[in-house]
Amino acid sequence: MRLLRMVIMCWMDTRTRNRRGYFDHRRRQHQCTQQRNTTTTADLAKETRQGNFSNMASSWCYKKMSPIISVFLCFLLVASSNICPVFSSETRSGHATNQTFRPQEELQKLKIIRERLDKINKPAVKSIQSPDGDLIDCVLSHLQPAFDHPQLKGQKPLEPPEIPKGHDPSGMVTENFQSWGLSGESCPEGTVPIRRTTEQDMLRASSVRRFGRKLRRHVRRDTNSNGHEHAVGYVTGDQYYGAKASINVWAPRVSNQYEFSLSQMWVISGSFGDDLNTIEAGWQVSPELYGDNYPRFFTYWTTDAYQATGCYNLLCSGFVQTNSRIAIGAAISPTSSYSGGQFDISLLVWKDPKHGNWWLEFGNGVLVGYWPSFLFTHLRDHASMVQFGGEIVNSRPSGFHTSTQMGSGHFAGEGFGKASYFRNLQVVDWDNNLIPLSNLRVLADHPNCYDIQGGINRVWGNYFYYGGPGRNVRCP
Repeated sequence: MRLLRMVIMCWMDTRTRNRRGYFDHRRRQHQCTQQRNTTTTADLAKETRQGNFSNMASSWCYKKMSPIISVFLCFLLVASSNICPVFSSETRSGHATNQTFRPQEELQKLKIIRERLDKINKPAVKSIQSPDGDLIDCVLSHLQPAFDHPQLKGQKPLEPPEIPKGHDPSGMVTENFQSWGLSGESCPEGTVPIRRTTEQDMLRASSVRRFGRKLRRHVRRDTNSNGHEHAVGYVTGDQYYGAKASINVWAPRVSNQYEFSLSQMWVISGSFGDDLNTIEAGWQVSPELYGDNYPRFFTYWTTDAYQATGCYNLLCSGFVQTNSRIAIGAAISPTSSYSGGQFDISLLVWKDPKHGNWWLEFGNGVLVGYWPSFLFTHLRDHASMVQFGGEIVNSRPSGFHTSTQMGSGHFAGEGFGKASYFRNLQVVDWDNNLIPLSNLRVLADHPNCYDIQGGINRVWGNYFYYGGPGRNVRCP
C-alpha cells in the first residue's frame, strides 16, 4: 500500500507540473536532452546498490524529462526497495511463471532509449504539428541522420541524377499526399521533414536495441518465415537496375500491436542467406512502430538479411533525403474505400548510371532521396530480382490464424474498387531504360488467407490484384 501511495503521489506531482508548463515535452524535447542534469544513470545504479531509494524517488520525480519516463522511473525506484517475485498467469501454456523485478535492467533500458533518441532526433529549425498527432521536425539537410555515417560525414546531398529513359511522370498525383501537409505548414528550403521519434515509440518496441529494424529471419520469397506471409508478383533471371509501380493505398485492419500489414516493392540481390541485400519502399500499417493504424509511406534497406544493417525510414544513418515536402514514415491521406474512391501512389527506384547510388522518386517526378551505393555489397552492382506485393505478420493469437488484413482485406477475385492492386509494373534495364516486365510470376504462400491474380492490358500494363481477410472458414 505504501508503494502504491508513493507512486500515485509521484504521478500526481508530474501531472501538476505538466499543467504548469514544466514538462512541455513536445515543445522542449530537444532542449531537455541538451540540458542534462548532473545526476546520471550510473549515479542511480550506485544509489540503488546502497539502498537510497526514497531519496532517489523524490529527486528523479522532479527532473526535466517526459511524463512517461518520469512516472515509470519513480515506480522503478520506489519498487526496487522491496524487490519480490512477480507471478504471471498470462503465458501461452497457462501456467504461472516466476519473474523477478530487476530495476538495474530497466534503468539500463531507459539509458539506451535516451541515447538513441539523441541520435535520431536532430535539432529542428521548425516543428509542425500534424492533424494525426505526429510532430514533423524540419532539420537542416546536412544534419539529417544519414550524415552520421562515417563515409558521409561533412558531405552534402548530391545533385539530381539522370532520370530513366521512357519515364513520363506527367499526369501523376502531386506530392501533397500526407496528413501533415494538410495543416498548411511546410518545411523551409534547405531542410528535410523528419517524423519525430518519441519515448512512447521506443517503449512499444519488442526490442529497444533493434528499434526501427525488421526482425531477424531467414528470408525466402516462396515460403513464409517466422509468421510472415506474402502475396507477391516477381521477376528474376536477369540484371535489374530499378523498378516502378503504382500501389493502391488502403488502411487494413491489424489485429495486434506486434503484427503489421504492408504493400511494397523490393529490389533484391544476393542469396536468400545472410548476404541478402534489399531496397524497399511502399506503405505499411504498423502499430508497434508508429502507435496507430494509419497507412504510412516507408522505406527500408538491409545488406545482411535484416541482421545488423539497415532500418526503416531515417531511423539510422543510410538513406539520404533530398526533399523538403515529403516526410518518410508520415501517414498517407487519402486512402481507398470499398466500392468507393481509389487512391494509389507511384514509386520509382533506380540506380544512377553516373554515381551508382539508388534513388527514390515519388509521383510526378518528385525525388525523395537516395541510398548511397557503398551501403551495399551485391546491390553495389545490380539487382537479381524485383518483387512487388503484400506482406503481413501472423502471430497466431489464441492459436488461430490472425485476422490481420492484407491490402483492402478482400480477395483478388473481387476486382477493382474492392481488392487492392499494383499496376504499371516496370523495371529499369542496363542502359537506364524503363521497360515493361516480362515473365511476371505470382505467388501466395497461404492462398486461403491472402491470394493474388495477375493480368496485363493496354492501360495498366502488367498488374495484379492481391490481398485477403486473414482468418476465415478456409483459413482457420
